[in-house]
Amino acid sequence: MKSSARIEAFLEMMSAERGAADNTLASYRRDLEDAAEHIGDLAGADSAAIRAYLGDIAARGFAATSQARRLSALRQFYKFLYSEGLRSDDPTGVLDSPKKDRPLPKTMSEAETGCLLDRAAAEAADPALGDAQRIAARRMHALVEVLYATGLRVSELVGLPLTVALRDERFFIVRGKGNKERMVPLSGKAREAMRAWLTERNKMPALAESPFLFPAASESGYLPRQVFARELKGLAARAGISSAKISPHVLRHAFASHLLQNGADLRAVQQLLGHSDISTTQIYTHVLEERLVRLVNDHHPLADGGR
Repeated sequence: MKSSARIEAFLEMMSAERGAADNTLASYRRDLEDAAEHIGDLAGADSAAIRAYLGDIAARGFAATSQARRLSALRQFYKFLYSEGLRSDDPTGVLDSPKKDRPLPKTMSEAETGCLLDRAAAEAADPALGDAQRIAARRMHALVEVLYATGLRVSELVGLPLTVALRDERFFIVRGKGNKERMVPLSGKAREAMRAWLTERNKMPALAESPFLFPAASESGYLPRQVFARELKGLAARAGISSAKISPHVLRHAFASHLLQNGADLRAVQQLLGHSDISTTQIYTHVLEERLVRLVNDHHPLADGGR
């Protein structure tokens, strides 16, 4: 049986037994046919041939993520051949996945974040606004203050229960990924913004009975995260900040980066962000490195200007 026929058999299995989507199947087909074009007898290839193919796509300038995807497709293909008794081994078993470079997270400076929060506060307090504009402005002010104070994921933020505002406490418990609970802080400004929003919220009979802090006439019952992201970009533009560089996730990164810049421990930030593994939080180690360099330059007796 030729490699092309075995690729077809593999794709049929992925569709029938695993319910793979059309896009997934098309991606597998492209990746396997490209490998077959380079290797020739793909179904009978050995580890050396596959390693040479991976080296070729790296030389062609494919990103590490694309290389890893190609290798993943090949692993699935050979696993299928082995399970069907069409091969006695898996030639990808001895191959390492390409190392992916983890890009530094987008973030904002403390000055930019301050400008954003100041603009939100100014709009929320503007006496010239009509009712609908005032309601939207106070909701936005509460959203950005709470997000920057807590570092919540956007899904956690928009789905907050009303009880968070009713308690008016410095900390509250949020249920995050994997149904895990964690404690997050709430600044005085965030609590103040929430109280102002609560006043406006309770004036709306259609929303006042909702169990959510940011209710909306949506399928979920609370503000869709896409709506918040869009309105956040509008606020940024009015604050003189490029809307292209801001999103709810960027504000979450700003929360973490600014904590570390000002002396917080990486483990503490891990807990606040709700990362189950410290390796996820280690994308911020560049912030710690900058802080250490500054510490040495400012305080070491042999540093420039320290003698």
